[in-house]
Amino acid sequence: MAEPVHLKSVLGTYPHTAALKSGALRSDEVVLDFVAVEPVHKAFAPMVRRAEYELSELAIATALQAKAYGKPIVVLPAVVASRLQRGCLIYHRGHGPVAPRDLAGARVGVRAYTQTTGLWLRAHLAEDYGLAAEDIRWVTSDPAHVEEYADPAFVAHFEGDASLPDRLRSGEIRAAILGNDLPEGDEFAPVIADHAAVDRAWYATHGFMPINHMVVVSAEAARRKPQAIRAAYALLKQAAAAAPVPADGMSRAAFGCSRLWDAVELTLATCADQKLLPRRLSVDEVFAGAEEILGDLGA
Repeated sequence: MAEPVHLKSVLGTYPHTAALKSGALRSDEVVLDFVAVEPVHKAFAPMVRRAEYELSELAIATALQAKAYGKPIVVLPAVVASRLQRGCLIYHRGHGPVAPRDLAGARVGVRAYTQTTGLWLRAHLAEDYGLAAEDIRWVTSDPAHVEEYADPAFVAHFEGDASLPDRLRSGEIRAAILGNDLPEGDEFAPVIADHAAVDRAWYATHGFMPINHMVVVSAEAARRKPQAIRAAYALLKQAAAAAPVPADGMSRAAFGCSRLWDAVELTLATCADQKLLPRRLSVDEVFAGAEEILGDLGA
């Protein structure tokens, strides 16, 4: 029997990837050689700028920008991180209450304008309150992972290295968007007070969660190791199927289904509205190259 093919890989640790990362789930065809990157978003720039890894988790906004700017990656129809987003927009109680419409003309912090949680929060503010991206003064710490992309003119950059919670405490910004690093305790509160109910209604209407991260492979790996990538994709699906069902019953992973296509289509439209792409992409362009590896796009 032939030796399994190795793929240099980066994935976050989630219930639906834990079996892969622990080695409990294996394949005779492929070995995922995991590189530890914490937080996982620090792997995104190396992936799109110099194809540092053969298989990697990647923020969907970064993946779409990479495709638009001709970076050598192939996006697989595999979502490994998604969430309901409205609770990620917070303010500091010490400076008085903040409602969504109070953000018009206000300074709002986010790690990067291209951060996917920010993408979805801006979409929700437009959908629910009529606030366009340019109606708010966005302030960021980090540039885009894709070097060719420049933030729109209505986005500024912080001076210094203070954290977003500290900038909220000082009153430098009115609100901030955080993701997995949301602070705990009563010091901060969500700007959208009924975020959980509104998010659940959004999910019921759309039938999917807003995508945060997908899985991509380098074009070189796609060319040289297609069978190993097929095996890796099968492992990802198997691990997700075996993972415990989330308490809310809403899956954070998705693979090769019509709802995934709907989710990507909505993300593309949202990116266009927020000036995140140099041109509009089609869903076929996003997944170009994946069908040759996976057949019927892994359905």
